[in-house]
Amino acid sequence: MNDDKTEERKTGIALEYELNEPPQKVWRAISIPEFRESWLPKDVLADPEATSVTPGEEVRYRMRDNAPPFLESTVTFRIAPNATGGTSLRIIHELTDMRFDRMTARAANKNSPPLMLAA
Repeated sequence: MNDDKTEERKTGIALEYELNEPPQKVWRAISIPEFRESWLPKDVLADPEATSVTPGEEVRYRMRDNAPPFLESTVTFRIAPNATGGTSLRIIHELTDMRFDRMTARAANKNSPPLMLAA
């Protein structure tokens, strides 16, 4: 497994991996709770059930921080077969909690990155 690309976003991050395993095996690892539990435990999920599923292609879960302010986010796993018979795995983790916008201050001219406000 190697990390080919990392793309930062305003409220999230996207990672891309090229795996040697076939898509069917990767799909089982990300979609079957018993297999997923070994690397993505249900206690970090806001809901252990997937919020959306496109069989064999994409699964999305809601996550919640275990420390205050307990922000919520969404993690999406997308898989596709690659040219070598393995799998391209894209993991997109986005902060979806609306409280995040209220905790950041932006310059009036929007030329600087957001800053966290003190409590």
